[in-house]
Amino acid sequence: MTSVYVDNNATTKVAPEVFAAMEPFFCEMYGNPSSMHSIGGSVGPKLKAARAQVANLIGAQPDEIIFTSCGTESDSTAIHAALAVDPAKRHIVTSRVEHPAIGSLAGTLSKQGYRITEIPVDGDGCLDMNLLEESLTPDTAIVSIMWANNETGVIFPVEKIAAMCRQRGITFHTDAVQAVGKLPINLALSSIDMLSLSGHKLHAPKGIGALYVRKGTKFSPFMIGGHQEKGRRAGTENVPGIIALGKACELAGENLTKENTVVKKLRDRLESELIRLIPDAKVNGTIKTRTPNTSNISFANIEGESILLMLNEFGICASSGSACTSGSLEPSHVMRAMGVPFTMAHGSIRFSLSIYNSEADVDRIIKELPPIVKRLRELSPFS
Repeated sequence: MTSVYVDNNATTKVAPEVFAAMEPFFCEMYGNPSSMHSIGGSVGPKLKAARAQVANLIGAQPDEIIFTSCGTESDSTAIHAALAVDPAKRHIVTSRVEHPAIGSLAGTLSKQGYRITEIPVDGDGCLDMNLLEESLTPDTAIVSIMWANNETGVIFPVEKIAAMCRQRGITFHTDAVQAVGKLPINLALSSIDMLSLSGHKLHAPKGIGALYVRKGTKFSPFMIGGHQEKGRRAGTENVPGIIALGKACELAGENLTKENTVVKKLRDRLESELIRLIPDAKVNGTIKTRTPNTSNISFANIEGESILLMLNEFGICASSGSACTSGSLEPSHVMRAMGVPFTMAHGSIRFSLSIYNSEADVDRIIKELPPIVKRLRELSPFS
């Protein structure tokens, strides 16, 4: 039985073109780009080309791109850099629905004496922009707000927030891991100072990411050591990963229209049919501004993990909006922040599609999920 994979916000398959591009850099062009000999020297121009490919996707300049190991490292680097360049400032503004790469870091920094303001969201998952503006003070070192939420796909007005911060001389960073490759981005026309992205969310392998740092932004390196990345991130470059990320960004640019037409159409059909066929089901997050591939749906009075286990028996791979797989009975922090009732939040499922999904995939989910929900509700003590 062929699997139906709709968990692309968690990770994506490596595109065949990406694998082909990176393969020679394992056993043929394996040199260290810092070496002076021909095997190492031949790698340098390839890294330069990959850097340009990443920059082109987000409307940046190549020298504004720093290669990292992942989105989490990029996030940590951005936050620590802002705190290091102006240590007198002890205030950080973020949101209640950030990925743990930001949320957990904020919690750690709070224990170190930093003041953290987490901006709430409403029932649609949208930020309270008035409160955000009121929260900015002369003591604010950095504002970090995600571009698109990983659970709901809800898009935040980060360019507007960045402009607000620019007027006050505050550094603005966005975790754009779920936005890059899905939304048109042109950083040359924005006030965003730093932006994080991750390769494995756009069909590159795990272990490679990037941080955009606007030219002129004060920056203090997080990883200290060698001269790599112009002294901004030490460590021998992950050459195969960098080549892969460059190719993946090139492909993402070519497929951007497809993401926002074909993939969006598949997502909308899946969502509308499930809502039509399954009673007491509700979409979480506004449907007005969200990424084209993501749908988060709650099914009342059943556990999301039970749905996932039964979907998996039919070869359908999705993910839950709750944290129960880690041993907690609490719904996810995103569902709690949105005020989703426990009986709904506990049964939330995220479907996140990609360009590799098909009408047949959607048909299979529409066929198998309604009877699964019906059966689980019959067994549920909440029904």
